[in-house]
Amino acid sequence: MDQSAQREDQNKNNAMDNRRKRIIFRCHHRGMKEMDIMLGGYVEKHIAQMDDGELDELEVFLQHHDQDLFSWFIGTKPVPDEANTELFQKILNYYKDKTET
Repeated sequence: MDQSAQREDQNKNNAMDNRRKRIIFRCHHRGMKEMDIMLGGYVEKHIAQMDDGELDELEVFLQHHDQDLFSWFIGTKPVPDEANTELFQKILNYYKDKTET
């Protein structure tokens, strides 16, 4: 691999690292402590394995209001179809598993 290709790969990795850092920060600084804990904990554990598509989905998911997310997670409000994604289910199952053990 030539130097320009190596630099391009390194720049892509740095950009991905920066993106992951921004997402982690957003998850830990939501405004509602419960959501900081839930989203921050899940993302800290799983973000390294997420690809671009999953990161895109996570960034869209983070646009929901904390009060709505919290209500959906604890079951006091029904989850709308557009928010009831595979990612939502993964986060929900992650915390169900943590509380059951």
